[in-house]
Amino acid sequence: QVQLVESGGGLVQAGGYLRRSCTGLGMSFSRNAVGWYRQFLGKQRELVALITLDGSTNYADSVKGRFTISRDNAKNTVYLQMNSLKPEDTAVYYCAAGTLGNMAYWGKGTQVTVSS
Repeated sequence: QVQLVESGGGLVQAGGYLRRSCTGLGMSFSRNAVGWYRQFLGKQRELVALITLDGSTNYADSVKGRFTISRDNAKNTVYLQMNSLKPEDTAVYYCAAGTLGNMAYWGKGTQVTVSS
């Protein structure tokens, strides 16, 4: 059974930083694409950052230069380092894994709140 276990997140002041972790149980992150998504209140979920099998990364324009996605194959964990956080980054953040056309597995999500 595949499970994505997330950690990190919480409350931070504007300009601060947080790091989120996502560990895959029952699947290998080195053989799948892994992404971080976020959902604003009342909005659809959107992609924040993605890392592919070959280590290529993609970012939403709104987080480029501030967020960094990385993968530790030995720990089967993907990280999202979020720097220079803004109040508009406040959302529920989810980890997901699968193929680029079908992110079949999702974590439970965690609230990230950035206070002004």
